[in-house]
Amino acid sequence: MTGIRLQAPAPGWSIDADVVVVGSGVAGLTAALRCTAAGLRTVVVTKARLDDGSTRWAQGGIAAALGEGDTPEQHLDDTLVAGAGLCDEEAVRLLVTEGPDAVRRLIATGARFDTDEAGTIELTREGGHHRRRIAHAGGDATGAEISRALVDAVRDQGVRTIENALVLDLLTDADGRTAGVTLHVMGEGQHDGVGAVHAPAVVLATGGMGQVFSATTNPAVSTGDGVALALRAGAEVSDLEFVQFHPTVLFLGPDAEGQQPLVSEAVRGEGAHLVDADGVRFMVGQHELAELAPRDIVAKGIMRRMREQGARHMYLDARHFGPEMWASRFPTILAACRAHGIDPVTEPIPVAPAAHYASGGVRTDLHGRTTVPGLYACGEVACTGVHGANRLASNSLLEGLVFAERIADDVAASSVRAGAPVPHPAPTVLPLLDPAARARVQHVMTHGAGVLRSATSLAEAADALDAVHAEALHDGPDGSKAAEPGVESWETTNLLCVARVLVAAARRREETRGCHWREDRPDRDDALWRRHLVVRLGPDRNLDVRPTDTQDFPPTDADAPREP
Repeated sequence: MTGIRLQAPAPGWSIDADVVVVGSGVAGLTAALRCTAAGLRTVVVTKARLDDGSTRWAQGGIAAALGEGDTPEQHLDDTLVAGAGLCDEEAVRLLVTEGPDAVRRLIATGARFDTDEAGTIELTREGGHHRRRIAHAGGDATGAEISRALVDAVRDQGVRTIENALVLDLLTDADGRTAGVTLHVMGEGQHDGVGAVHAPAVVLATGGMGQVFSATTNPAVSTGDGVALALRAGAEVSDLEFVQFHPTVLFLGPDAEGQQPLVSEAVRGEGAHLVDADGVRFMVGQHELAELAPRDIVAKGIMRRMREQGARHMYLDARHFGPEMWASRFPTILAACRAHGIDPVTEPIPVAPAAHYASGGVRTDLHGRTTVPGLYACGEVACTGVHGANRLASNSLLEGLVFAERIADDVAASSVRAGAPVPHPAPTVLPLLDPAARARVQHVMTHGAGVLRSATSLAEAADALDAVHAEALHDGPDGSKAAEPGVESWETTNLLCVARVLVAAARRREETRGCHWREDRPDRDDALWRRHLVVRLGPDRNLDVRPTDTQDFPPTDADAPREP
């Protein structure tokens, strides 16, 4: 344990549970439903409403070997290639073999995927996949349908939920085991102010950290809260340098900030072409799959063409789809484009890469157990080893399903019960950032640690983030005091924490691999860097960044045999 805590009032209320799940996307709600089915008193805590997480924004679909002629082994091969030598093969094998049945259980829960006239699930293709294995719903509204089905099931089962609540820090007992969480309810939930949920198991399913960059596909709630909480609790995080920038995000202008509309990879899977202003298909010849190469390759291809031509964006041309296909297969994207004055039926769509998905996160074993006993993680907040250096398209929803089920089974099988939460003997209260620093952190990250990185840009980013950090520790340069506790200051403080880890890891990894692109180190170096970077936060607030000995993760503290 680091003993570091966010500055916050003491909890004024508490409730007891067997397990608290933090987050309400596909991973969190799947874990909650399975824990409830096992008879566990389950509480779901979510930052906004139950359906406001990243899952509902997932357009393309969920990847699984469901089609005729497809096999888990083929899915495994495509995943390993995309992961650029850093996937944990055992974790990937679990994903692809348990995935098809997990999808079928999701359907049994109530999710309705698109089917043909015979009732067979329709499958499409996305980047890095050699077969059609992406199940979708509502054309391009897969995440929204999955979220609807799981939220309905949670409400039908009467799972206790606390909405509009930001989780602050982990509680532990005298032995250092997980004993629950502290949280702040934002005035619209069951409780108001800071309180606590006491539980011997905590499942982090808080999603990503895309808001650390100026432009992202992530919703406003994706501020890295779970990773920051885990670091303060003493957990290890890994592979945070591998942030996937989605190649085709609707370009809204050079100064656009916040969440940007995604143009799903499935549009390319159905035959759309990437072209420059002259209509030239620049991805042809760069990879055997051209526009359907893994996302890091497509993003790099777009960025290179933009630099060559001095352009701010490229184009995605799907005019040949025609109005009927656009309306039936991609109604969400069609509406988003038209809302911004672009009609993809008659004109190419301007696109550019933007921050999309964190392949790294809180390090877990194959049961979702972190290095802190009783603390679990699944979904985008976790680093299971599945994604390696670059996530294969549409593996994220599947990972959330499979590992959430494995976590629930492990929690249900455990007879360990935590003692009463105890305060750290010498807690360090972390000064909070002024919410105005959020834009400053995002600007630093976009320009120094975005799609293109170098030793110089990363050093400048590290210095700028250290300056923000120092100002918070020693009050402002004008003598102003640290920010008052509140949702915006807590979020901004969490963003700075994950930004510092990302930059530290990106500086240490002196190669180009997957979605980590170092202009000054353009080659992949398997001899030195086919290994992971593991980061811990010390009690002195300094980061310990160390490489693993091989491409395999070391065991977590929770890998020991379970008590009977």
